[in-house]
Amino acid sequence: MTTLTTPLCRRLGIEVPVVQAPIGSAVTVDLVAAVAGAGGLGSLALTWVTADEAVRRIRQVRRLTPKPFAANLVLDFPVDELLDACLAEGVPVISTFWGDPSAVAGRVHAAGALHVHTVGSVAEAEAAVTAGVDVIVAQGCEAGGHVRGEVTTMALVPAVVDAVHPVPVVAAGGIADGRGLAAALMLGAQAGWLGTRFLAAAEAATHEVYRQAVIRAAPQDAVRTRCFDGGWPDAPHRALRNSTLHAWDAAGRPAVPNRPGEGAVVARSADGRAWSRYDDMVPVPGMTGDVEALALYAGQSAGLVHDIAPAARIVADIAADAATLLRRTRTPDAVASPHTRA
Repeated sequence: MTTLTTPLCRRLGIEVPVVQAPIGSAVTVDLVAAVAGAGGLGSLALTWVTADEAVRRIRQVRRLTPKPFAANLVLDFPVDELLDACLAEGVPVISTFWGDPSAVAGRVHAAGALHVHTVGSVAEAEAAVTAGVDVIVAQGCEAGGHVRGEVTTMALVPAVVDAVHPVPVVAAGGIADGRGLAAALMLGAQAGWLGTRFLAAAEAATHEVYRQAVIRAAPQDAVRTRCFDGGWPDAPHRALRNSTLHAWDAAGRPAVPNRPGEGAVVARSADGRAWSRYDDMVPVPGMTGDVEALALYAGQSAGLVHDIAPAARIVADIAADAATLLRRTRTPDAVASPHTRA
């Protein structure tokens, strides 16, 4: 264990308080295994795959690393079979989002797994704890991808920490380097949840157009919108400005089906699958066409992402920088919060 290890790290069986967010189609087994191997917690995004494919990916991660990892499921979709598959495979951490965690908490605990749930407000956090959730992820509105709440990370995290004590809290939204992780720990969180930084990991399944867009982006380029709703309606999200967003904004943000280019195919996957302009899909390797027009999910921390790097190096650099900053004051366990000292 390192000097950065928090009580939650010990509970999860990881060495540093860095959690790779489940970044949808950009997640690969190599990314999850690399993060886990570096001492963090990697996360598989499994909501939109079959149960058989979930099992295949879980076993692939296990072949690459003996370290613990998580499986993420979005409760706004049918995930019963997927949850059964994850629990049958002995996945140690199940993370959930966008739904009522009480629907699955009992099953997760009965299988001996740890239940992590992402929230966007204090009220959601309190309800999740009442449902039996073991760990709360407090997601600030700076976060990329689908965003649950409207409160910034700086304001939300300490409020959630105070509200759900002694349940541990992970901070999400706007964290992309050691400074952000150190700040999260100072706010009372016991780990940081990073998505945007890992979009530029060498192991991520991100198209080069997507990676370069993240690297070039300024914080204000990541905007909260409901534009890319094909496949997940009525779910606000944060994405980088691109040609689709610019055209929609210029047209006055009309509703479906009156948006510019509605239904037009803008890209195809390597297997020939067609993707339309407003689909809930990011550019992945092998895609052809106008891939820039697809959803470029990213948080405001994109302004802090400057290069493509191996995931292990990302974890190591963030942890080392955070540890250095925290040593200038005191140990992480002391600064995390009066509630989180062990």
